Amino acid sequence: MTSEREKSPRRGMCAAIISMEGLAVALAAPVMISIGGVSAGLALPLGLGFFVACIVVAGLLRRPWAYWLGWALQVVAIGMGFLISIMFVVGVIFAVLWGMADILGRKIESERAAAFEAFDRIAAEESAGEEAEPR
Repeated sequence: MTSEREKSPRRGMCAAIISMEGLAVALAAPVMISIGGVSAGLALPLGLGFFVACIVVAGLLRRPWAYWLGWALQVVAIGMGFLISIMFVVGVIFAVLWGMADILGRKIESERAAAFEAFDRIAAEESAGEEAEPR
């Protein structure tokens, strides 16, 4: 079981965003077929493949390079706008959400690390002070 210190807010937020994005794009496949005129042979593998890729990347976010894969998926999602124009909007929305989760997650992690460091320092000073007092 992971301790509170080992939990990554960045990983949690990014995994949630990219999972929702995968689902949104997968659900857009029927829209691509019916409204966009994209063939089912292209839209279904593209939508479902993107969904699987998003879930895989969400699971890989323990590794720093997986965040770059997440950024690559943002480019792919925006690029789907060339098939159906609404995907430009959806892709940009999710890219902004991904970017905010990544940036804010990093900030939260650095602030948490500093807070835990200060807590550990204070706890060590207190325990050193208790040991120095005669009984």
